Formats: sequence, structure tokens, C-alpha cells
Amino acid sequence: MGNREKILSLLEKNARLTSDEIAVMTAMKPADVQQIIGELEEENVILGYSAAINWEKTALDPVTALIEVRVTPQRDQGFDHIARRVYRFPQVKSCYLMSGSFDLMVIVEDTTLKAVAQFVSEKIAPLEAVVSTQTHFILKKYKMNGLEFVIHDQDTREAVVL
Repeated sequence: MGNREKILSLLEKNARLTSDEIAVMTAMKPADVQQIIGELEEENVILGYSAAINWEKTALDPVTALIEVRVTPQRDQGFDHIARRVYRFPQVKSCYLMSGSFDLMVIVEDTTLKAVAQFVSEKIAPLEAVVSTQTHFILKKYKMNGLEFVIHDQDTREAVVL
């Protein structure tokens, strides 16, 4: 693994690491770390920095849904054209081209179940290339991006009595 990949791996786990901390962890000079990070940002390898938030513990608790979308690809445009039309909506947090029984996996967040359903029925389903959709609502998050949402503080082991 090269220095670029080491830095990326560290930032993916903790985007708050400073150049000095990364330099110590990779046996590099802080100036070299800063230069590499700058290059990665310019090359759009690093697209942004974000925090993993457990929204269930806040006043805002958005509804998240996974939408399976089957489409008919457009001539000379493939799946990219329809994917672009879908992922440009602000409710869409992620959009992936998939293998298997559907084509696009769209992850949507909105304020209520009704708002998500309305978004799918009014914005995604009517698109000319969309053949069908299937919506799956996330009821509880256990782990996301490598981070566990459920913390087990209790020791559930049974006591041994002699």
C-alpha cells in the first residue's frame, strides 16, 4: 500500500486526523502529508469530509429508504443518463448501478414515510425509463460505514455458580 492509500485509509476512518497525526502514523513528514492530501482533493479522489451522525438521538430523525429501481437504458446513453436524473434530487443521498434483479439502488432521506413514498411516486416512478420501483424503509440502523450504532454496555454473560 502506497502513501496515498495509507492516508486515504486513515482519513476514511477518521476525517478529523491532522496532517501531523497522519505523519506520525505513516512515518512521513507533515508537509508531505499536506501535499498528498491537496493533490487527492484536486484530483477528486477525496470528494469531501463528513461526520457519521446517529440522527435517532437528535430532534431530526429522517426516514431513510432503499429504492430498487428497474430501468430501460436509453439508446446511446446507457444507465448513466437516467441515474443522473435520479441522483440530482436533494432527497437522494446515494445512487448505485447494481447487478442482479434491479438496476439502480437509490438511498433516499426525507422527513416522513409519506414524504418518501410521495417522492418515489411523483419523482422517480414517472421517469420515462423507469420500469418499476420497490421501496424498503430502514427501521433501525445497527452499523453504517464501519461504525456501530448500537452500543452494548451490559455484560450479558451468565454467572458461573460453584
